[in-house]
Amino acid sequence: MQPNPGLLFAAKPSPSFLFVKLKKNAGRSPVWKEKAGKTFRLRQKMREKAAEDTRIMKDWIILRGGGDLATGAVQCLWRAGFKPLILEAPEPLAIRREVALSEAVYEGLWEVEDLTAEYCPAALSAIEDVFSRGRIPIITDPEAAILQDVSPEILVDAIIAKKNLGTAIRMGRLGTIALGPGFCAGKDVDIVIETMRGHNLGRLIFEGEAAPNTGTPGIIQGKSAERVIHAPCSGILRAVRKIGDVVEKGESIAEIDGTPVPASLDGVLRGLIRPGLRVEKGLKIADIDPRISERKNCFTISDKSRALGGAVLEAVMILKKKARDKKETA
Repeated sequence: MQPNPGLLFAAKPSPSFLFVKLKKNAGRSPVWKEKAGKTFRLRQKMREKAAEDTRIMKDWIILRGGGDLATGAVQCLWRAGFKPLILEAPEPLAIRREVALSEAVYEGLWEVEDLTAEYCPAALSAIEDVFSRGRIPIITDPEAAILQDVSPEILVDAIIAKKNLGTAIRMGRLGTIALGPGFCAGKDVDIVIETMRGHNLGRLIFEGEAAPNTGTPGIIQGKSAERVIHAPCSGILRAVRKIGDVVEKGESIAEIDGTPVPASLDGVLRGLIRPGLRVEKGLKIADIDPRISERKNCFTISDKSRALGGAVLEAVMILKKKARDKKETA
Protein backbone atom coordinates (compact mmCIF):
# COMPACT_ATOMS: atom_id res chain seq x y z
CA MET A 1 0.00 0.00 0.00
CA GLN A 2 1.45 3.34 -1.05
CA PRO A 3 1.49 6.16 1.50
CA ASN A 4 -0.74 9.16 0.87
CA PRO A 5 1.58 11.91 -0.47
CA GLY A 6 -0.57 14.57 1.18
CA LEU A 7 0.07 13.12 4.61
CA LEU A 8 3.81 13.41 4.15
CA PHE A 9 3.50 17.17 4.45
CA ALA A 10 0.54 17.44 6.82
CA ALA A 11 2.63 18.14 9.92
CA LYS A 12 5.35 20.77 9.69
CA PRO A 13 8.35 20.67 12.04
CA SER A 14 8.10 23.22 14.83
CA PRO A 15 10.51 26.19 14.87
CA SER A 16 12.07 24.74 18.03
CA PHE A 17 12.80 21.42 16.27
CA LEU A 18 14.20 23.19 13.23
CA PHE A 19 16.38 25.44 15.37
CA VAL A 20 17.99 22.50 17.15
CA LYS A 21 18.64 20.74 13.82
CA LEU A 22 19.96 23.85 12.13
CA LYS A 23 22.15 24.74 15.08
CA LYS A 24 23.87 21.36 14.85
CA ASN A 25 24.55 21.89 11.15
CA ALA A 26 25.28 25.63 11.24
CA GLY A 27 29.03 25.12 10.90
CA ARG A 28 28.78 22.95 7.78
CA SER A 29 27.99 25.58 5.16
CA PRO A 30 26.87 29.22 4.70
CA VAL A 31 23.42 27.92 3.67
CA TRP A 32 22.93 26.18 7.01
CA LYS A 33 24.10 29.32 8.83
CA GLU A 34 21.58 31.43 6.94
CA LYS A 35 18.75 29.00 7.69
CA ALA A 36 19.73 28.89 11.36
CA GLY A 37 19.66 32.68 11.51
CA LYS A 38 16.19 32.87 9.94
CA THR A 39 14.84 30.23 12.32
CA PHE A 40 16.32 32.04 15.31
CA ARG A 41 14.64 35.28 14.24
CA LEU A 42 11.35 33.42 13.77
CA ARG A 43 11.55 32.03 17.31
CA GLN A 44 12.37 35.49 18.64
CA LYS A 45 9.28 36.96 16.94
CA MET A 46 7.11 34.16 18.37
CA ARG A 47 8.40 34.89 21.88
CA GLU A 48 7.69 38.60 21.47
CA LYS A 49 4.17 37.88 20.17
CA ALA A 50 3.45 35.54 23.09
CA ALA A 51 4.72 38.15 25.56
CA GLU A 52 2.51 40.79 23.92
CA ASP A 53 -0.56 38.54 24.08
CA THR A 54 -0.08 37.89 27.82
CA ARG A 55 1.22 41.33 28.81
CA ILE A 56 -2.05 42.41 30.32
CA MET A 57 -2.00 39.43 32.72
CA LYS A 58 1.59 39.90 33.95
CA ASP A 59 1.71 40.10 37.77
CA TRP A 60 -2.06 39.68 37.97
CA ILE A 61 -3.26 37.86 41.09
CA ILE A 62 -6.97 37.07 41.07
CA LEU A 63 -8.62 36.81 44.48
CA ARG A 64 -11.99 35.18 44.88
CA GLY A 65 -13.53 37.15 47.74
CA GLY A 66 -12.93 40.64 49.12
CA GLY A 67 -13.94 40.32 52.79
CA ASP A 68 -11.89 41.51 55.75
CA LEU A 69 -9.47 38.55 55.69
CA ALA A 70 -9.02 38.77 51.94
CA THR A 71 -8.29 42.49 52.32
CA GLY A 72 -5.15 41.69 54.32
CA ALA A 73 -3.91 39.56 51.43
CA VAL A 74 -4.73 42.29 48.92
CA GLN A 75 -2.72 44.80 50.96
CA CYS A 76 0.38 42.58 51.07
CA LEU A 77 0.20 41.80 47.35
CA TRP A 78 -0.42 45.43 46.36
CA ARG A 79 2.46 46.72 48.45
CA ALA A 80 4.75 44.08 46.91
CA GLY A 81 3.98 45.31 43.39
CA PHE A 82 1.41 42.78 42.22
CA LYS A 83 -1.91 43.57 40.56
CA PRO A 84 -4.70 42.03 42.68
CA LEU A 85 -8.09 41.72 41.02
CA ILE A 86 -11.01 40.94 43.36
CA LEU A 87 -13.96 38.80 42.27
CA GLU A 88 -17.04 39.22 44.45
CA ALA A 89 -20.68 38.24 44.70
CA PRO A 90 -23.41 40.71 43.62
CA GLU A 91 -24.32 41.20 47.31
CA PRO A 92 -21.26 40.68 49.54
CA LEU A 93 -22.13 39.67 53.13
CA ALA A 94 -19.08 41.00 54.96
CA ILE A 95 -19.53 41.64 58.69
CA ARG A 96 -16.42 43.75 59.33
CA ARG A 97 -17.44 46.05 56.50
CA GLU A 98 -15.23 48.98 57.50
CA VAL A 99 -12.12 46.93 56.67
CA ALA A 100 -13.49 44.88 53.76
CA LEU A 101 -12.78 46.05 50.22
CA SER A 102 -15.91 44.20 49.11
CA GLU A 103 -17.90 47.29 50.17
CA ALA A 104 -16.80 48.88 46.90
CA VAL A 105 -19.45 46.74 45.18
CA TYR A 106 -22.07 48.90 46.95
CA GLU A 107 -20.24 52.22 47.25
CA GLY A 108 -18.28 52.35 44.00
CA LEU A 109 -15.10 53.31 45.88
CA TRP A 110 -13.99 51.99 49.26
CA GLU A 111 -10.87 52.82 51.25
CA VAL A 112 -9.17 50.60 53.83
CA GLU A 113 -5.97 52.04 55.24
CA ASP A 114 -3.69 52.73 52.23
CA LEU A 115 -5.91 50.79 49.78
CA THR A 116 -8.65 52.08 47.50
CA ALA A 117 -10.86 49.58 45.72
CA GLU A 118 -12.97 50.62 42.74
CA TYR A 119 -15.94 48.70 41.41
CA CYS A 120 -15.84 48.34 37.64
CA PRO A 121 -17.28 46.28 34.77
CA ALA A 122 -15.75 42.88 34.06
CA ALA A 123 -13.92 44.16 30.97
CA LEU A 124 -10.15 44.11 30.51
CA SER A 125 -9.98 47.76 29.47
CA ALA A 126 -11.98 48.87 32.52
CA ILE A 127 -9.84 46.77 34.86
CA GLU A 128 -6.61 48.18 33.41
CA ASP A 129 -8.00 51.71 33.77
CA VAL A 130 -8.55 51.10 37.48
CA PHE A 131 -5.01 49.78 37.88
CA SER A 132 -3.67 52.86 36.04
CA ARG A 133 -5.36 55.11 38.62
CA GLY A 134 -3.55 53.37 41.43
CA ARG A 135 -6.66 51.57 42.62
CA ILE A 136 -7.63 47.93 43.07
CA PRO A 137 -10.35 46.71 40.70
CA ILE A 138 -13.25 44.68 42.03
CA ILE A 139 -15.85 43.04 39.80
CA THR A 140 -18.93 40.93 40.42
CA ASP A 141 -17.96 37.48 39.19
CA PRO A 142 -18.72 34.74 41.74
CA GLU A 143 -18.18 32.01 39.14
CA ALA A 144 -14.76 33.36 38.03
CA ALA A 145 -16.02 33.58 34.45
CA ILE A 146 -13.31 36.13 33.66
CA LEU A 147 -10.85 33.24 33.49
CA GLN A 148 -12.28 32.53 30.04
CA ASP A 149 -10.69 35.78 28.84
CA VAL A 150 -7.61 36.18 31.04
CA SER A 151 -4.90 33.94 32.40
CA PRO A 152 -3.62 35.31 35.73
CA GLU A 153 -0.29 34.24 37.13
CA ILE A 154 -1.90 33.02 40.35
CA LEU A 155 -5.42 32.64 41.72
CA VAL A 156 -6.19 32.89 45.45
CA ASP A 157 -9.43 31.56 46.92
CA ALA A 158 -10.00 33.91 49.86
CA ILE A 159 -13.76 33.43 50.21
CA ILE A 160 -13.27 31.62 53.56
CA ALA A 161 -16.45 29.61 52.92
CA LYS A 162 -15.05 26.55 54.74
CA LYS A 163 -15.71 24.63 51.52
CA ASN A 164 -14.64 24.72 47.88
CA LEU A 165 -16.99 26.80 45.74
CA GLY A 166 -15.45 25.87 42.42
CA THR A 167 -11.74 26.65 42.65
CA ALA A 168 -9.51 24.28 40.62
CA ILE A 169 -5.76 23.73 40.74
CA ARG A 170 -5.09 25.01 37.19
CA MET A 171 -6.92 28.33 37.42
CA GLY A 172 -3.61 30.18 37.70
CA ARG A 173 -0.75 29.81 35.21
CA LEU A 174 1.81 29.43 37.98
CA GLY A 175 -0.47 27.95 40.64
CA THR A 176 -3.49 28.25 42.89
CA ILE A 177 -3.75 29.08 46.61
CA ALA A 178 -6.67 28.66 49.04
CA LEU A 179 -7.31 29.91 52.56
CA GLY A 180 -8.82 27.66 55.18
CA PRO A 181 -10.59 24.27 55.26
CA GLY A 182 -12.39 22.72 52.30
CA PHE A 183 -9.34 22.32 50.06
CA CYS A 184 -6.70 19.63 49.64
CA ALA A 185 -3.22 20.87 48.70
CA GLY A 186 -1.88 18.96 45.72
CA LYS A 187 -5.38 18.10 44.54
CA ASP A 188 -7.72 21.10 44.63
CA VAL A 189 -5.00 23.75 44.83
CA ASP A 190 -1.22 23.94 45.01
CA ILE A 191 -1.00 25.49 48.48
CA VAL A 192 -3.49 25.68 51.37
CA ILE A 193 -3.07 28.27 54.14
CA GLU A 194 -4.11 27.53 57.72
CA THR A 195 -6.67 30.07 58.99
CA MET A 196 -7.37 28.73 62.48
CA ARG A 197 -6.01 30.95 65.25
CA GLY A 198 -3.17 29.49 67.25
CA HIS A 199 0.31 28.16 66.67
CA ASN A 200 -0.31 27.17 63.02
CA LEU A 201 -2.08 30.33 61.84
CA GLY A 202 -0.68 31.26 58.43
CA ARG A 203 1.21 27.99 57.96
CA LEU A 204 1.59 26.87 54.34
CA ILE A 205 0.33 23.36 53.59
CA PHE A 206 1.72 21.64 50.49
CA GLU A 207 0.03 18.28 51.03
CA GLY A 208 -3.29 17.72 52.75
CA GLU A 209 -5.86 20.05 54.29
CA ALA A 210 -6.18 22.82 56.86
CA ALA A 211 -7.69 22.12 60.28
CA PRO A 212 -11.45 21.49 60.03
CA ASN A 213 -13.86 24.26 60.96
CA THR A 214 -14.82 24.07 64.63
CA GLY A 215 -17.59 26.64 64.38
CA THR A 216 -16.21 28.33 67.50
CA PRO A 217 -14.94 31.94 67.18
CA GLY A 218 -11.61 32.97 68.65
CA ILE A 219 -11.53 33.86 72.34
CA ILE A 220 -11.24 37.54 73.32
CA GLN A 221 -11.19 38.33 77.05
CA GLY A 222 -12.75 34.96 77.77
CA LYS A 223 -15.59 35.51 75.29
CA SER A 224 -16.00 33.26 72.27
CA ALA A 225 -19.33 32.11 70.82
CA GLU A 226 -21.22 34.93 72.54
CA ARG A 227 -19.22 37.50 70.57
CA VAL A 228 -20.98 36.51 67.35
CA ILE A 229 -24.64 37.31 66.69
CA HIS A 230 -26.80 35.36 64.24
CA ALA A 231 -30.09 36.37 62.65
CA PRO A 232 -33.03 35.27 64.84
CA CYS A 233 -35.31 35.18 61.78
CA SER A 234 -35.33 35.81 58.05
CA GLY A 235 -36.07 39.22 56.57
CA ILE A 236 -34.66 42.65 55.72
CA LEU A 237 -32.13 43.97 58.23
CA ARG A 238 -32.30 47.55 59.47
CA ALA A 239 -29.42 48.91 61.55
CA VAL A 240 -30.14 50.54 64.92
CA ARG A 241 -26.48 51.01 65.88
CA LYS A 242 -23.41 51.36 63.69
CA ILE A 243 -19.96 49.81 63.59
CA GLY A 244 -17.74 51.33 66.28
CA ASP A 245 -20.58 52.05 68.71
CA VAL A 246 -20.24 50.99 72.33
CA VAL A 247 -23.22 48.79 73.17
CA GLU A 248 -24.64 47.14 76.28
CA LYS A 249 -25.87 43.60 76.57
CA GLY A 250 -29.56 43.35 75.67
CA GLU A 251 -29.90 46.63 73.79
CA SER A 252 -31.06 46.47 70.18
CA ILE A 253 -28.34 46.80 67.58
CA ALA A 254 -30.58 46.02 64.58
CA GLU A 255 -34.03 44.89 63.51
CA ILE A 256 -35.09 42.23 61.03
CA ASP A 257 -38.58 42.97 59.74
CA GLY A 258 -39.38 44.54 63.11
CA THR A 259 -37.81 41.80 65.23
CA PRO A 260 -35.12 43.32 67.47
CA VAL A 261 -31.60 41.90 67.47
CA PRO A 262 -30.11 42.40 70.95
CA ALA A 263 -26.42 42.79 71.77
CA SER A 264 -25.09 39.56 73.24
CA LEU A 265 -22.64 41.30 75.61
CA ASP A 266 -21.15 44.65 76.57
CA GLY A 267 -18.51 45.92 74.17
CA VAL A 268 -17.82 47.57 70.82
CA LEU A 269 -19.88 46.68 67.77
CA ARG A 270 -16.98 45.58 65.57
CA GLY A 271 -19.01 44.26 62.67
CA LEU A 272 -22.56 44.49 61.32
CA ILE A 273 -23.85 43.19 58.00
CA ARG A 274 -24.90 45.87 55.52
CA PRO A 275 -28.33 47.34 56.28
CA GLY A 276 -31.01 46.76 53.67
CA LEU A 277 -29.92 43.24 52.82
CA ARG A 278 -32.21 40.27 53.18
CA VAL A 279 -30.76 37.81 55.67
CA GLU A 280 -31.73 34.24 56.41
CA LYS A 281 -32.32 32.86 59.88
CA GLY A 282 -29.08 31.69 61.45
CA LEU A 283 -26.81 33.83 59.25
CA LYS A 284 -23.95 35.55 61.05
CA ILE A 285 -24.84 39.25 61.05
CA ALA A 286 -22.79 40.96 63.78
CA ASP A 287 -19.65 40.76 65.91
CA ILE A 288 -18.96 42.38 69.28
CA ASP A 289 -15.51 42.98 70.79
CA PRO A 290 -15.66 43.07 74.61
CA ARG A 291 -12.58 45.34 74.73
CA ILE A 292 -14.08 48.83 74.72
CA SER A 293 -10.59 50.34 74.75
CA GLU A 294 -9.88 48.72 71.37
CA ARG A 295 -12.55 50.64 69.42
CA LYS A 296 -9.94 51.73 66.85
CA ASN A 297 -9.58 48.10 65.78
CA CYS A 298 -12.95 48.39 64.04
CA PHE A 299 -11.31 50.52 61.39
CA THR A 300 -7.97 48.79 60.80
CA ILE A 301 -6.98 45.45 59.27
CA SER A 302 -6.82 42.78 61.99
CA ASP A 303 -3.82 40.82 63.21
CA LYS A 304 -5.27 37.62 61.72
CA SER A 305 -5.85 39.28 58.38
CA ARG A 306 -2.28 40.59 58.28
CA ALA A 307 -0.88 37.17 59.20
CA LEU A 308 -2.85 35.52 56.40
CA GLY A 309 -1.83 38.29 54.01
CA GLY A 310 1.83 37.61 54.69
CA ALA A 311 1.24 33.90 54.17
CA VAL A 312 -0.44 34.54 50.82
CA LEU A 313 2.49 36.68 49.68
CA GLU A 314 4.93 33.97 50.77
CA ALA A 315 2.94 31.34 48.85
CA VAL A 316 2.88 33.55 45.75
CA MET A 317 6.66 34.00 45.84
CA ILE A 318 7.17 30.25 46.26
CA LEU A 319 5.05 29.52 43.19
CA LYS A 320 6.86 32.17 41.15
CA LYS A 321 10.27 30.82 42.19
CA LYS A 322 9.19 27.29 41.31
CA ALA A 323 8.13 28.43 37.85
CA ARG A 324 11.36 30.39 37.38
CA ASP A 325 13.53 27.44 38.43
CA LYS A 326 11.62 25.16 36.07
CA LYS A 327 12.16 27.56 33.19
CA GLU A 328 15.90 27.88 33.89
CA THR A 329 16.40 24.11 33.92
CA ALA A 330 14.29 23.48 30.82
